[in-house]
Amino acid sequence: MSEQAPLGHVAVSLSPRDRFVEYLQSRGMRVTQQRLALVDHVFSRHEHFDADQLMEQLPASGAEGHVSRPTVYRTLGEFVDAGLLRKFILNGRAVYEHDYGYPQHDHFHCTQCNRLFEFENEKLVELRDEVAREHRFRVAGHRLIITGVCEECSRASRRARHKMNMI
Repeated sequence: MSEQAPLGHVAVSLSPRDRFVEYLQSRGMRVTQQRLALVDHVFSRHEHFDADQLMEQLPASGAEGHVSRPTVYRTLGEFVDAGLLRKFILNGRAVYEHDYGYPQHDHFHCTQCNRLFEFENEKLVELRDEVAREHRFRVAGHRLIITGVCEECSRASRRARHKMNMI
């Protein structure tokens, strides 16, 4: 997916690691080094990612700090359940992003390069709330993904068309 500068942060009382430990303990689940390594890794950077991309970033099998594929998939589900990550399906793949300590935001998805671009827009939130009031609906949140083509891909496409016209 894409790495980008994060939006502002939302004040939280616990670090993602402490929040995850609290979640595990509240459910009688073990706090393992693999789980802690994963939460630390995922929250050491801000990016949208899928399980395969996460596996590529982790130590290889046999290396110190290796985390098995089943553990990665299971732990990603636990992160979602704990409210640390948000999961959405993009082109048939599960994609994850930070949720804990991160503001409500929306996305542009470039269908050519598959990158995600985050944005916040107060007018969208106001419109959402207005429509919810009209329908007597209490909003807990929303997710908006606008698909299209990013500026970089548009430029590349124009350059390619221009080259073809020159031939």
